[in-house]
Amino acid sequence: MHYPGTATQERFPAADRFAEGAQFIAGRLTKGTSGHRHAVVDPASGAEVYSYDLAGADDVDAAVAAAREAFPGWAAATPGERSDALHRFAAVLADRAEDFARAESLQCGKPLKLSREFDVPGTIDNTAFFAGAARHLTGQSAGEYSGDHTSYVRREPIGVVGSIAPWNYPLQMAAWKVLPAIAAGNTIVLKPAELTPLTSLLFAQAATDAGIPDGVLNIVTGTGRVAGEHLVGHPHVAMTSFTGSTGVGKRVAEVATATVKRLHLELGGKAPFVVFDDADLDAAVNGAVAGALINTGQDCTAATRAYVQRPLYEAFVERTAALMETVRLGDPFAAGTDLGPLISHAQRDRVAGFVDRARGYARVVTGGEAPGGDLAAGAYYRPTLIADAAQDSEIVQSEIFGPVLVVLPFDTDDEGIRLANDTPYGLAASAWSGSVYRANRATRDIKAGCVWINDHIPIISEMPHGGYKASGFGKDMSTYSFEEYTQVKHVMFDNTAVARKDWHRTIFGDR
Repeated sequence: MHYPGTATQERFPAADRFAEGAQFIAGRLTKGTSGHRHAVVDPASGAEVYSYDLAGADDVDAAVAAAREAFPGWAAATPGERSDALHRFAAVLADRAEDFARAESLQCGKPLKLSREFDVPGTIDNTAFFAGAARHLTGQSAGEYSGDHTSYVRREPIGVVGSIAPWNYPLQMAAWKVLPAIAAGNTIVLKPAELTPLTSLLFAQAATDAGIPDGVLNIVTGTGRVAGEHLVGHPHVAMTSFTGSTGVGKRVAEVATATVKRLHLELGGKAPFVVFDDADLDAAVNGAVAGALINTGQDCTAATRAYVQRPLYEAFVERTAALMETVRLGDPFAAGTDLGPLISHAQRDRVAGFVDRARGYARVVTGGEAPGGDLAAGAYYRPTLIADAAQDSEIVQSEIFGPVLVVLPFDTDDEGIRLANDTPYGLAASAWSGSVYRANRATRDIKAGCVWINDHIPIISEMPHGGYKASGFGKDMSTYSFEEYTQVKHVMFDNTAVARKDWHRTIFGDR
């Protein structure tokens, strides 16, 4: 049954693709069986755009069963066969790019230009990358390492993967979970965030339309407490991959440990943005505003803590505030919009709470409020710059997940690196300098999974993404992600044809 909302055909051209429900199991859409309904809400207006029945434990069981049934055949497919299927998948995604972009902007509130130019093409590229990478799942070359034996390494799929994706980049995060898993021969059950299931469901339908066998990719759309925990703890799920907050990641790890699953966690971040006194100030200011505000700051790699060496500090604060004030908030589907709303009014209020508490110990240079007028009904919040906060303050140490940048000064290079590392997180960072020596030191000494030099945010399919410390472990994207989704097996052949080996004397007899 389809529960349509208020979105127009222009904004939601793929609406008819959800007519049968929001669970995708064994190649078809079905209704959830939890007995509870949930609404997808356009955060730009607060209007309901789609309503569906949430998944319950029975839906998770059915999806896992479908994945288990599909696993032997998919695992036995040749790398070339899996590669061909993924190439077809990329072509279907490209044909439906506009449908994906509009659905993503509608459910997330992100500007259509971001969905069109970042989320959707990035996902298509990632699919094409793994189509090629599927042919390159290799182990160590054969060799005689003991002298009497030939050894080699096999990479084998793990089995059924249970993955949980977040609401900030629903399409891209779904792809990051699904693609390396199925390219390596696994099957998967993905739980998207219940706030933003639309593009994950479109992604699964595109996979089926591209000829990927039923059951290889399944979607269960439910709450974390019900569907998520049942998926993570399921005895027939061999691996869990989770992207989300560090707090929820701890719970995922706790549940997964009970069944001794392999675990991949991509968690929170508090990315430092270190500006040395020889940096190109104009480049740093532009990079800070773009890096802090992308996706309305709802990005675990967003620039959140700018450390600026004292000679540039005041100019950086002044110019960054001025540039932030030019950023245009508005309807995500309007051509002139730079920044959309946050994902929900609850998230908007959470961000506002951080800023309001910071007024007691820091200076709000610009922003720090929700707009009124035509935008009052949406979950909007103005780009916000905060200065004069202490390093140990909440606004510096905690992940805010909104359009908020805090700026602090530093004096020596040692101090700048120390402050950059002084949070529990270590997902991403950037350093800005005209000196190759300073830049090289920053890449070595900043403890983060990605360190950009004179830029912040770009990602590419060929390079890994994952964190240090409380930002988790394991990698998305690139061939490094296959380390998460494959078992490594050592195979050893005797080359002597001798019945009684020399080492047998350690068990029976003499030399």
